[in-house]
Amino acid sequence: MTKLMKDIRNQPEELLKCLKYNLGEGRKALDDAADILKHADHIYITGIGSSWHAGMAVLSLFENAGTPAHLVDASELLHFIKIPSNSVIIVLSRSGKSVEIVKLFNIIKEMDTKIIGITNTPDSPLVKKSDVVLKLAAKFDHMVSITMYSTLTLVGGMLAADYLGHLNLTLINALRSMLSDAKSNLENWINQINGNPWFSENVPTYFLARGGSQASCYETRLLWEEAAKAPATAITTGVFRHGPQEVVSNDVRIGMWIDQKILRSEDLALAKDLQHSGAKVLLIGRDIDLDAGDLVMNIPKTSPGWQFLIDIIPAQISAEYLSRLRGEDCDDFKYCPYIIESEGGL
Repeated sequence: MTKLMKDIRNQPEELLKCLKYNLGEGRKALDDAADILKHADHIYITGIGSSWHAGMAVLSLFENAGTPAHLVDASELLHFIKIPSNSVIIVLSRSGKSVEIVKLFNIIKEMDTKIIGITNTPDSPLVKKSDVVLKLAAKFDHMVSITMYSTLTLVGGMLAADYLGHLNLTLINALRSMLSDAKSNLENWINQINGNPWFSENVPTYFLARGGSQASCYETRLLWEEAAKAPATAITTGVFRHGPQEVVSNDVRIGMWIDQKILRSEDLALAKDLQHSGAKVLLIGRDIDLDAGDLVMNIPKTSPGWQFLIDIIPAQISAEYLSRLRGEDCDDFKYCPYIIESEGGL
């Protein structure tokens, strides 16, 4: 078994531990962070790489509630964005040591800006510079971000829910149930994937999603690149229909996330048209007919707006399988260090 697969298998239990910590020992920090947000005029969410994708999930919860927030990757925020006064920056970083995060502190130290750090490294620069720190309290992954990505979405999402007044017993019980059900579904997803003809060693792959599942879509593209060393594209489902569909052919693979309610019938119709045009289609969502795609991976019931928390797991398993199919080592990077500490070169 690859170390990546071990991390995937351990993930639901680590997420449950993270949830328990932030509802118990970490709850005061969560409430303090929510209070800081209530007194801010502007909310920024930042991270880079996998952490930026996690920010997409967090942003979706703010936007679904009608609360404006800005998601900017840390490099862009560092070099191209002027941060207004009385802002709060929610910084997502598993290590808290990425070069862009460290440099960011230098430009905001004189500003009227507060930092909420969400990280898994207690002695990191992020922890030292943050006004409030929210801990993931989870086991680090071997290399590729699996649990670290998902716990960032969970804790960031809990912060948004706390600020919005949604972190009630109903949501808490729903989160526990989602994660327990995901743990029970792991073997079924693995069995569905092994040997499925949707997978091919060298074909173009497009991932499409809407809403909070965009986080899973973009993170899956990164997993394709990091784990399977295979190129892929991630865009919104709506954007795909405005030109990129011209790439569709017998050699193209499409992965789509289907929302439980929004544009569900339209996206299922798109999947069927893609099949008729020769593409092979992978669908991830809730209560999808097994004949709606070439590979249909159904997820457990989720709380509204929180599908992103578990709809990444089938895609993680898929990336691990593709790495073995391609003969690539998913447990090591060829070029990328675990922590990026400079801004130049490969």
